Amino acid sequence: MSKRLNSYFDANQELRRLSRRAEQLLALQRQYERVAPPSLTRASRVLSLEQQTLMLSADNGAVAAKLRQLAPELAGLLQNAGCEVTRIQVRVQVALPPAQPAPVAILPGAAARQQLVDLARKLPDSPLKSALQRLAASKP
Repeated sequence: MSKRLNSYFDANQELRRLSRRAEQLLALQRQYERVAPPSLTRASRVLSLEQQTLMLSADNGAVAAKLRQLAPELAGLLQNAGCEVTRIQVRVQVALPPAQPAPVAILPGAAARQQLVDLARKLPDSPLKSALQRLAASKP
């Protein structure tokens, strides 16, 4: 499958150029992950490399500030690893938080339902009594 996909990309000049660019950025991302602290690489990524300027994206301002502070050191480490990076710029791109799963209703077990029924019997007619009866009637 991979071989067929590569042959498709190689058949078109624009796709070939795009594919090579993506490969270069992926290699640069891996190199960045080797030299930068893991706590920062989890919250940042390589955006581009143009005219020896590496553009990084940070998930928040704190990560961006730390990356800016470490930029000269990171540029040196990347140069030592064979990357043509003389300058690093950092942009903040706030990542969307992952979607929260729908809350799961936790219903009372048989013993708890019986205790709710017993409590509801002792109460006068009220919204609380009705709510306890409905809760006791729910099945897990």
